[in-house]
Amino acid sequence: MTSMETKHEICSPFIPRRNSLRKTCAEIVSEARQSLRVQSTLRPFTPRDGCRQLFGRNSVRADHDGRPPSTFSLHAQNFDASDSRPGSGTRLSPLDHKPKFPVPRDADNPFKAFPKPPTDPLEAKRGLSGARARLLKAQSLTTLLPSEASTVSKVNKRNPGQKQLSAKRLSSTDHIAVHGGPLKAGPRRTASESRIVQPGVDSGVRPADCRAERRTELGYEDDARRTEEDAESLVWNNVIAPCLHELESVAAGSSEVSLDHLCDLCDRLHATLADTNMLGRRCKKRSGILRTLFRLIDLNSAQLNVHIAKLCLALCVSGNNLLNICKLIFQISRSESNDILFKNNSVIDSLLGVLNNEDLSTSGEALLYCVGTLKFISGNTTILRLLLDKNCIGVTQKLIQKLCIAEDAIFTIAGHILVQLTATLRNLADHPDSRPLFVSFSVLPALCQVLRRHCGDQDICTNISRIYSKLSSYSECRLALAQTPDCYPLFLELLNTHHQKQDLVVRLLFTLGNLTAKSDEPRQQLFQCDICMGTLLQVYSSYLRKDMSPLQKGADSLVNVRETDDVLVKLVRVLANMCIHPAVGLSLATNSACIQLLMETLEVRCVQESEELLVNVAATINNLSFYQEENSEIRHNQLPIAKLMLKLVLSSSMDAMLEATRVYGNLSQYKDVRDFIMQNKVHQFVVTLLDSKSAEMCFSACGVLTNLALDPPNRVCLALEGAFAKLVDCLRDFGAGDWQLAGQACQALWNLTGGVSEKLLDTQQQETLLKILTTYLDEEEALKWIGNEDGRDFNWECWELEFLPVAQKLKRALQSPDPTA
Repeated sequence: MTSMETKHEICSPFIPRRNSLRKTCAEIVSEARQSLRVQSTLRPFTPRDGCRQLFGRNSVRADHDGRPPSTFSLHAQNFDASDSRPGSGTRLSPLDHKPKFPVPRDADNPFKAFPKPPTDPLEAKRGLSGARARLLKAQSLTTLLPSEASTVSKVNKRNPGQKQLSAKRLSSTDHIAVHGGPLKAGPRRTASESRIVQPGVDSGVRPADCRAERRTELGYEDDARRTEEDAESLVWNNVIAPCLHELESVAAGSSEVSLDHLCDLCDRLHATLADTNMLGRRCKKRSGILRTLFRLIDLNSAQLNVHIAKLCLALCVSGNNLLNICKLIFQISRSESNDILFKNNSVIDSLLGVLNNEDLSTSGEALLYCVGTLKFISGNTTILRLLLDKNCIGVTQKLIQKLCIAEDAIFTIAGHILVQLTATLRNLADHPDSRPLFVSFSVLPALCQVLRRHCGDQDICTNISRIYSKLSSYSECRLALAQTPDCYPLFLELLNTHHQKQDLVVRLLFTLGNLTAKSDEPRQQLFQCDICMGTLLQVYSSYLRKDMSPLQKGADSLVNVRETDDVLVKLVRVLANMCIHPAVGLSLATNSACIQLLMETLEVRCVQESEELLVNVAATINNLSFYQEENSEIRHNQLPIAKLMLKLVLSSSMDAMLEATRVYGNLSQYKDVRDFIMQNKVHQFVVTLLDSKSAEMCFSACGVLTNLALDPPNRVCLALEGAFAKLVDCLRDFGAGDWQLAGQACQALWNLTGGVSEKLLDTQQQETLLKILTTYLDEEEALKWIGNEDGRDFNWECWELEFLPVAQKLKRALQSPDPTA
């Protein structure tokens, strides 16, 4: 080895890299990048809202007069009995014109003004008066009132031969008996009933012929249909009617039974209707069931109301009744003590059915309270598992798609629903089993669509940012989000729009930090956004100088510093991760605004109050210091940065000391930085760090000592501080388990001894070092230490490439008095 080669190797500055042999520039840059470290930080904490409200206390809707209320009262009178009529297919719009009667009214005889229908021969035979027959016929489009049914029954008893007016028909026809009083209007008949024509006296048609004609005109069902109706009547009379009677007795206050019995009756009624295919709107007497159930709501029992609500939803209530039932369930869910009612009841299936089937334009408010219920109960871990099993995530994803294409006319209610929906998904994201579902149902890209459409809604944006901050910590979710088109410019736009909303900003930055933690592609895609650096640096500057100065005393100042530091920690982490990409790192290293903000942070913050922030800033500067171009701002400010790092080295924080030592390891390549370290006795702290039990700390300290020993005057000072003995101890204690550290310790010893040109090692230290090197250089022994660990291949490569060359060189130098031999 020539003296020039010896001098060159001694003067090689410390830059952590994979191989201590001479390399090309490209290899040095490539390997130096492997020493750039991704910064990590804790996910922002989201406290649970102890008060279950439709919109939380921090919501921008909290003081809005037009928002739907969280508290209200519901009674039986709030429900509509008209929802009871079975659907009759297509509904016709009412006619606009009003019919005009051709005959003028007679003041003396009001009935004379209307045309007289023909007299029914059966009525004439029974001896009924013509006027009464006419009145009975004239009101043939009204419903038989319950109070008048007995009168008709008496008529039937007096005329047992009258078969066409059977009891069954009387219960379903729409005649009304008039007893000398004014006519009572009833609800309109169904389309099929309106086609019934009474046989007239003047028609000349016999009653039997009229019945045959009516059967033809009405299109009566075949025998199978009549059999089905008879079976339904049998079930109604034997099972449903008695059950309703008992429920009505309780509602009327004439019977006292336990709530458990009432719940059992509701369940029995539900099961019977389901078994006989009478759920939905298929039951002809659905109105009676609903009226009975509605009256039970006044008992004000949460347990019973859950059963009532489930049955009402199974009967497909609509309109105002659907809204009130959803409000009723929402009201029950507001109390955490009622969560058990949802665990032991299938009402969750009913709620998910509403979300699946109801139309946003007609049932928007009902959907709002329905999703609000899911938001509350999803805070319970047991129910959270149930919701996942019942495909809640799949249902919400479909609803999101509907809400994203909602018309402008219902934009407001769609926004209200999305607040509840995103809060529900935020709770679901807590469960580990939800993560594959978020990916498989493409929920993360769907939420980006929501952000684009509702970018000005702080409640929605904050909820979605919480979902992203939770899920982006996991690789499969992080990949799904990173592959979402335009998610990076979208996040940057939100940071611009809501830069003053701290809880939203901190979560968006945490998500960006996660996305840029593992891959170069997200780092480049984020950096290439036009507004990237402008937005990040603007937010950085705003929060660094926000409100009052951190130098002011008082509790308020401390709280303010912690809140702003939470944002700055996440933001600096994004910068540290981005600069790992070579093109991005080179650009950031030359960005004077970025470097000045980092230096200002070190200057105005203290380690005691802002430890994590300063550690992240030092790590970012360390990453940027690997880019040594002439126009690097790190290089131009190397001495001021070295001075700022002094406060970290002298602090009581081991993390801060470690990051500062790493920065010194890179900046001490330059003579003025080495002089600053020696003049301010920083080398004494560095030598002391060799006693650390942390391999990382010892590795960084070895790097600084390697560079400090480049200057011959420094070697004596370091020897006086005991650097040789501590390096030998470090090599003995950590070498067999960390061959990178062992190689760096040997390089520091080589530089400190001047290639053994200077006799700074005593005989005992030299013998100890030779013994250690001989042992470590034995390949068989090295293989034993490497063992069968997971990183076996990596450790063997480190021994072969990083430790072996410099250790062999040092051993030969120690054994030979001529360093050039």
